[in-house]
Amino acid sequence: MILFISFLIIKIGRRVIAQFFANKRRGPFQITKRREATLNKLILNTLSYVVYFVAFIMILETFTINIGALLAGAGVAGLAIGFGAQNLVRDVISGFFIIFEDQFSVGDYIRTSGVEGFVEEVGLRTCKVKAWTGEVHILPNGNVTQVTNYSVHNSIAVVDVSVAYEENIEKAEQAILQLLEELPDRYEEMIGVPQLLGVQNLGASDVLMRIIAETHPMEHWAIARALRKEVKTRLDAEGIEIPFPRMVMYSRDDQAEPSQAAE
Repeated sequence: MILFISFLIIKIGRRVIAQFFANKRRGPFQITKRREATLNKLILNTLSYVVYFVAFIMILETFTINIGALLAGAGVAGLAIGFGAQNLVRDVISGFFIIFEDQFSVGDYIRTSGVEGFVEEVGLRTCKVKAWTGEVHILPNGNVTQVTNYSVHNSIAVVDVSVAYEENIEKAEQAILQLLEELPDRYEEMIGVPQLLGVQNLGASDVLMRIIAETHPMEHWAIARALRKEVKTRLDAEGIEIPFPRMVMYSRDDQAEPSQAAE
């Protein structure tokens, strides 16, 4: 009966929490979706821990176990164990500051402690980060010391374009500029018109020009790939050569002259 009531309380609590965040989205004081997902998961976990702990105490009381003596003994044992639980306390305190300071939230792309990927869960003790190759890394919050968050601000796509020395640079720049003006209508991930910075470098066999484009967070990789394709197509249409390595073969006649052969 106690377990049934516990499950019922948790189920009702889930609905109340979901309704709370739904009302929050419609109210004047809104929070971001990433923040909402983080707090929602954290509150649900905390509710489950509290309900299960209370249910455990009530079950002990039904078996006429002296809770006071049990807690007193647990206090003495806890004092001895506490010296070995410093890492746990550190993880919980670090988790509190991660959530309170909004260092990162569920759905953010971060790099920390040699791990890079999307945040799947932020708890009081651990956080889960999923790499783009599918692995899920579970990190104690105490180990999350330095964080690089790629999802807070807009991203920048950087694309370098090579043009042959034989080509007219002015013509190539005009073709690229005309193309860049057209791209925001095709790609909603772009913010504004991409910029052609000009000649970035004079290489051994090419003139390197650089393009930058502001995008929504984490869209810079996709936009960079699209830019390379668009620029390649436009330069081909304009007859402007993009240099590439060539292999030149020379054929040498190995047959000796008749006079030399006689000698």
